[in-house]
Amino acid sequence: MQRRTFVNVGTAAAIGTLVGSPAWAQKIGGDVKLLCGFAPGGTADFLCRILADALAPEVGQKVIVDTKTGASGFIANEVVANSMPDGRTIGLAAMAAFCVAPVMPGQKLPINVDTDLTPIANIAGVYNMLVFGKHVPYRTVPDLIAYAKANPGKVTYASAGNGTSQHLAAELFKKMAGINILHVPYRGGAPAIQDMVAGNCDIMFGNMPEFLGQIGGGGLIPIAFGSPKASPLFPNLPLISQYLPGFVVVNWFAIFGSKGMPTDIVMLWNKALRAAVAKPDMQKRFLDNGMDSVIGSPEELRATIVEDRKKWAAVIQEAGIRAD
Repeated sequence: MQRRTFVNVGTAAAIGTLVGSPAWAQKIGGDVKLLCGFAPGGTADFLCRILADALAPEVGQKVIVDTKTGASGFIANEVVANSMPDGRTIGLAAMAAFCVAPVMPGQKLPINVDTDLTPIANIAGVYNMLVFGKHVPYRTVPDLIAYAKANPGKVTYASAGNGTSQHLAAELFKKMAGINILHVPYRGGAPAIQDMVAGNCDIMFGNMPEFLGQIGGGGLIPIAFGSPKASPLFPNLPLISQYLPGFVVVNWFAIFGSKGMPTDIVMLWNKALRAAVAKPDMQKRFLDNGMDSVIGSPEELRATIVEDRKKWAAVIQEAGIRAD
């Protein structure tokens, strides 16, 4: 089960006063780089930029977003892993880097995420949503399951590529519902969504922020949430777990440091992140962009990694998924 700690604004603000202290300057002292491994315009890039703005006053230093895309975020992850453990280089990494890539058959990684990166704090959970193309003849989760059982192999689902969170969420649904649906992988989320809007693919599980534009324009139909709760933006949309108990998908983003980062620096960063995320403006920006602010201790993040890795390893093995 996903471990989630919600921020108390008053408490986090008080913690923030401890962060902006001489202790920070003595231990860190200097501008900070926040590595982002994903392209500008996406959820990860947006999250890095609002975090950088909110963190700067907490640490009393400039927080500079350094974008290094490629290898599903691992180019940036490797930079963080190889940086000095002085706290001046941190990185944003996605759930897949820690819970999918290490257990994906055929996947070769440039670093060992368990030993070369230091967990600091989980930051955001992105709402998982099931959407239908407007051309499909069904409109609810039970309707989809019934249609797929009556028409095995005819329902197509889009993903951003083999082994992505979209692919794994659909395979989990397929397994739990006992249906046969056909995977259509694309080279990224944008072309997958475009093909759904064009009527060339039927359904897709994915990150809600990626769907908001087409939902607003009527190109996609929101059906249900795969996440543990509904987003306030769609409060009346049902949860898939109402129909398939235990179906829960959370694509989270967390902050990590380099290998060997001292505990006191890890905790300074954890406190700074708690204070930054608790700010009312940050809470609103999370909400408006389809994210749920989540933060906890480094130990809680480690426990989440263990739980989610076990879950997705089972899905990968049963579905026979391999890296492209």
